[in-house]
Amino acid sequence: MAEEQGNPAEMQPNGNDTAPQVGVISQYVKDLSFENPNSPAVYQWQTQPQIGVDFNIGSSKLNEEIYEVTLRIEVRASADGQTAFAVDLMYAGLIGIRNVTDEGEIQAFLLAEAPRILFPFARHIIAQTVQEGGFPPLMLDPIDFHALYISRAQQELDGEGAPAGGEIGQA
Repeated sequence: MAEEQGNPAEMQPNGNDTAPQVGVISQYVKDLSFENPNSPAVYQWQTQPQIGVDFNIGSSKLNEEIYEVTLRIEVRASADGQTAFAVDLMYAGLIGIRNVTDEGEIQAFLLAEAPRILFPFARHIIAQTVQEGGFPPLMLDPIDFHALYISRAQQELDGEGAPAGGEIGQA
C-alpha cells in the first residue's frame, strides 16, 4: 500500500511554510483633519451643500513581507462658494504578504483588495467625524476598487501611464 501524503505546506514547521499567505496585520488613522471654517453661521444656511470627494491609494514596501497601504480621502462640502466643512483622512493598514512572488499579484492585492478591506473603516471614521462637527453623518458610497485597478492597468497598457508609487484613484 502506498502511503498517503498530505499537503507539504501543512507539514512544515512554523515559519518554514511555503503556501502563499496574505493578511491585514494592523490598521490605523495616520492623519485626520476636520475644518468647519464658517461656524456657527453655517448652521443657518438654507442651501444644500455640494459634496466633493477625492481619494488616493498608495502603497509602500516596509520590508520583505510587510507593506503599508494608505487610503487618503478628502471630502469638501460647499454652498454658495463657501466651505461648510472639509475632512481629510489618511487611513492605513499594514499588509503581510508571504510566499507570493508574482509582482502583478502583489500589486493587485495592495491596490484593489486591501483598499476594499480598509474602506469600510475609513468610511465610518468620515461619517463619525462629520457628525461630531455638527452635521448629519456623511455616508460615502461604496467604491469598486477592483474596477479602478483594472481601469488604471488598462490606462498603463494604452500608454497613458500611472502615478509613481503604486497610486490610483479619484472619484
